[in-house]
Amino acid sequence: MQIKIKRFDKSLPLPAYKSKGAACLDLYARVTTSIEAGKVAYIPLNFAVELPKNYWLMLVSRGSTHKLGIMAAHGIGIGDWDYCGDNDEYLFPALNFTDKTVTIEKGTRIGQMMIQKVEPVDLIEVDHLESSDRGGFGTTGTK
Repeated sequence: MQIKIKRFDKSLPLPAYKSKGAACLDLYARVTTSIEAGKVAYIPLNFAVELPKNYWLMLVSRGSTHKLGIMAAHGIGIGDWDYCGDNDEYLFPALNFTDKTVTIEKGTRIGQMMIQKVEPVDLIEVDHLESSDRGGFGTTGTK
């Protein structure tokens, strides 16, 4: 599948798969950003895309992002196919979970994106479900 992408700063690389088996494309901070302790800052990721209709983009942290003292404030971000304007740059909402200011340098890989097809569902409301109850979180044990 081919997807149109716009870089805002062409001195930075395009998002890319960094290994043969990578499921997601790595994303780069477009600008150096300092984030105060306990605060959230929005780091521009240097791209806007035109996804095909009925596709969506998942935005997540890289596995090592926490080592920088930040994590994605939203956990997982969703980009809909109609978020596709020329200036619709994706942002990484970075939460600084440390007790000191953290600076993320321009060009640092902080996030990843995966593109998936939308599978619309029809919800059918019922008063009871046929399956038996599982009992909530942790019902299968700890080991």
